[in-house]
Amino acid sequence: MRKKWTWIFGLAFILYTILMYGYIFYWGNTEIPKALSGSVADPSTFMSDKQLANSAKYSEIKNFLFFVITPLEWLFYFLILAFGVSTSLSTWSSNKRKGFQTFSYVMGLSFLTLLVFLPFKFYSYRLSVQYGISSQSIFSWLKDLTISFGIDLLFMTASTIVLMWLIRRYGRLWWLYAWLITVPFTVFMMFIQPVVIDPLYNDFYPLKDKVLEQKILDIAHKANIPANHVFEVNMSTKTSALNAYVTGIGSNSRIVLWDTTLQKLTDEEILFVMAHEIGHYVKKDVYQSMGIYLAISFLGLWVTDFIVSGYVGRKNVLGVRSLRDISILPLILVVISILSFLFSPIDNTFSRMQETRADQYALKMTNDPKSGLSSFQKLSSFGLTQVNPPILVKFFRYTHPTMLERLQTMEGYIEEHDDK
Repeated sequence: MRKKWTWIFGLAFILYTILMYGYIFYWGNTEIPKALSGSVADPSTFMSDKQLANSAKYSEIKNFLFFVITPLEWLFYFLILAFGVSTSLSTWSSNKRKGFQTFSYVMGLSFLTLLVFLPFKFYSYRLSVQYGISSQSIFSWLKDLTISFGIDLLFMTASTIVLMWLIRRYGRLWWLYAWLITVPFTVFMMFIQPVVIDPLYNDFYPLKDKVLEQKILDIAHKANIPANHVFEVNMSTKTSALNAYVTGIGSNSRIVLWDTTLQKLTDEEILFVMAHEIGHYVKKDVYQSMGIYLAISFLGLWVTDFIVSGYVGRKNVLGVRSLRDISILPLILVVISILSFLFSPIDNTFSRMQETRADQYALKMTNDPKSGLSSFQKLSSFGLTQVNPPILVKFFRYTHPTMLERLQTMEGYIEEHDDK
């Protein structure tokens, strides 16, 4: 039975990979509508031939990796369950000192996962270097990888301890109590992210250009953002891409600019980008996103319990016999991962609506659509962004409107502004 299902899932994965390869590299439509040819939304008007070619190839490879690695993780979890690896890890960890059993299991599972997927992570890193998106040294990349592994291990261990306690304490209602804990934990993580986690990866310091800082703070104060500084982060040692954001909640709110953004955008373009980010704060998008996340989490955890509890206890190919055994963790993880993937188009749709609204806010705040247009063109050029991605890529990957849509919006405002 185990061999049969291994072959079925293995062949299904191969067929899926072939279909996705064809869709991403050949069938997916990325052409600019003929009506927009030669317009400001046409990437050939603001990208060089080399940038156009690199943008197409880089985006295709990254999108293909996304659609393949995600189900590969599901297959990986299936195999470690089906071939008893999870059970062996559970037995090995049970021999450890009390209090270290959960940590030992999670550490073993995490190391195994890292070893299997490290080649894909390294390839993705080298790909970014090859196309000029990343300027990060291998030592810096390994440092970030190590930090991420340590943070993930810490939170996974804590989450697993709580999860197993909830299962043993509340039985079939574990998912409800897990969701209730998610609410304060999400708020806590948003509060500490800017001041505890982010500085582990990069150096943050007050913006050196005090004139520009004051202009940004003037916009922020109009939006009642409690900020006295704009922070600059040294990202040029890692990437050539551009970014800016407002992060955190309450007293830990931070306005952050990558130094690459400062180097490659004009002050007017930076002010437009920051007005966009401030728009998220004004519209309380962070709280709306949190509400959407918690709603999806509620439904997702309930469905996870329904699937996992219905599977456990029966004679099954994965050998999972008890909900209380820590060896069930990979099954819970794979169900959550599948549900997250299936729910992502819904989440992304809400996110694109918020981003569109923030663009509108920036236009009203700055009354400078030309700077918005040029900033989006530069974001596309330096980040090798695919201006018009295939529809599946947009649904599953894009949290922002496509650059084609954003550039068309800017063009419409420019025409309206010129008419006046």
